[in-house]
Amino acid sequence: MDDTILVTGSTGNVGSQVVKQLSSFNGKVRAAVQSKNRAQDIKNTGAELVEMNFNNTETVNAVFKGVQKLFLLTPFVPNMVEISENLVEQARKANVKYIVKQSAFGSEGQGITMNRLHREVEQIIESSGINYTFLRPMSFMQNYLGLADSIRTQGTFSFPLGDSKTSLVDTRDIAAAAVQALTNSDEHKNKAYNITGPAAISNYEIADILSNIAEKKVTYVDVSVNDTRNVMKNAGMQEWGVDALMELFEFQKAGNASVISPDVERVVGRKPISFTQFATDYAESFRTS
Repeated sequence: MDDTILVTGSTGNVGSQVVKQLSSFNGKVRAAVQSKNRAQDIKNTGAELVEMNFNNTETVNAVFKGVQKLFLLTPFVPNMVEISENLVEQARKANVKYIVKQSAFGSEGQGITMNRLHREVEQIIESSGINYTFLRPMSFMQNYLGLADSIRTQGTFSFPLGDSKTSLVDTRDIAAAAVQALTNSDEHKNKAYNITGPAAISNYEIADILSNIAEKKVTYVDVSVNDTRNVMKNAGMQEWGVDALMELFEFQKAGNASVISPDVERVVGRKPISFTQFATDYAESFRTS
């Protein structure tokens, strides 16, 4: 019998790519969404769309029926561990055989809030008896798409990262690694992979790349942590989320995010996507129309 793979977080940067890249999979792909009306990007993939609320046990129970494998991606929220623990328990009850979890780079060392919470979820999976693969990605190249308006209209973008370098990863590579783990599970059983890009680059270097792609001068503005914190608060972010992101920025600024891992090439069989290729692929997002 062909496997049924359940993908949670299926409308996000990574989850949507997992669903799309599984479109040629011989089994069944079930994409859990909060609302089918908000799943335009994955409606044409052939996946079965099912509505699920992470905090509603009844909907969680329903989506696991007949599932053999799970791609576990949950929102980064204060009760992330509780949500994940419930999903893993429902997976165990449904006799799910394999879990691929999107974790975070550095989670094995714990430390900052993001890494600590992801490691707690990894430990829950390890204790469940279900076979697993943990993917621990670096920060996403696609995060820069969230700055595209500023880049287009003002020719600037900002972070509190100084001249530190990060081995940013394209979410398409995270998804490709997830698909390999989901469809070739025996090869990746009970392993953890650090998912990074091919090079560690600074935001000054990124500004140069975007200048070439956008066909105009793009400038990186190094801002203070306090200014960044105030911008996030004024945008309505919760204090908990702001504090966690400030920790992440400090982690990166200290040089902890410049590690380059061979795991994408090892798992996927090709070199990871470079930032230049990412920017080229999404060029229209950065150019003034």
